[in-house]
Amino acid sequence: MKTATLAPKTEAEVWLRILHPDDDLSPRVAGAILRLAFRKDDLTRMHELSAKARAGTLTPEEDAEMDTFERVGSILSTLKSKARQVIKRTGRGA
Repeated sequence: MKTATLAPKTEAEVWLRILHPDDDLSPRVAGAILRLAFRKDDLTRMHELSAKARAGTLTPEEDAEMDTFERVGSILSTLKSKARQVIKRTGRGA
């Protein structure tokens, strides 16, 4: 009999399945995840795109770029949340 699997609704769901955030992470892996961050030039670009979005002047390409940053940021936030739970549970700092 086939196992029923829910179809992912978003790219983020697929990445989260690949990265297995619900499995136990080792404190070492959790620490590595907590050190992940956007580069300074990416943060600058995100602020530029955000300002253009507020002004209503984003091009379709910029809108797609902003969506990509938002998806990656969402996944990173979820992974960091899981990592913080591991660190808290194990009492080990990053």
